[in-house]
Amino acid sequence: MKTPRSILITGASSGIGEALAREYANPGNFLALSGRNQERLNAVATYCRNEGVIVSTQVVDVTDRSAMTEWVKATDAEHPLDMIIANAGIAGDSGAQSSDLDERLTRNIFEVNVVGMLNTIFPVIENMRQRKQGQIALVSSIAGFRGLPSAPAYSASKAMVKAYGEALQGVLKKDRVGVSVICPGFVRSRITDKNAFSMPLIMSASKAAQKIRKGLEKNQILIAFPWPFVLFMWLLNLLTPYLANKILTQITPKR
Repeated sequence: MKTPRSILITGASSGIGEALAREYANPGNFLALSGRNQERLNAVATYCRNEGVIVSTQVVDVTDRSAMTEWVKATDAEHPLDMIIANAGIAGDSGAQSSDLDERLTRNIFEVNVVGMLNTIFPVIENMRQRKQGQIALVSSIAGFRGLPSAPAYSASKAMVKAYGEALQGVLKKDRVGVSVICPGFVRSRITDKNAFSMPLIMSASKAAQKIRKGLEKNQILIAFPWPFVLFMWLLNLLTPYLANKILTQITPKR
């Protein structure tokens, strides 16, 4: 949908989620925004309301299936959703410490990035299919193009999101429900601000949001950027696993 009017965004209190909320802050739109920090979420909501947007906010954990189901269904009942953006996610296990294989962190990453995504979209999928319209956007990452020794859990979780979204597009196409997978490179956010390693081609969240919106308007199955990173990952997948891992190990970010 080139002009969605009713949009739900998870992880909207910072980073790409906040930037997307601002990007879709057009007069007359309705935005349902969730996040984990009430203060930051309120600040985003205030900006959007000042732009003439109707905003509903919810502090909710995406891993809480019942709470997410209640929130998404209630929102869709009052404001039938044109678009839902499953953006909430966490990172971790980067750098030398990834070799420690922190089980708790690994499970948390999969729970938020994968299960949280499912908890976001399933409460509304059937309604979109019945309405024969709607758009689902899943935020993955360029890290999801291939398992990374520097971030095994993160890259694997994003690979699952990417694969699921690409497959889901084929399932929902006949119902006129669009599905797009978003794979950004490094984007300035609270997450990347913690990184102590070099982040080439890093871009602002606002620029990333603009690219995402353009891709969604075209109903692209895959919205991946910046292109040099995309090309590198495609080429990496042409190599044998041994050679690819050897290259990735050599360029692994070190703390």
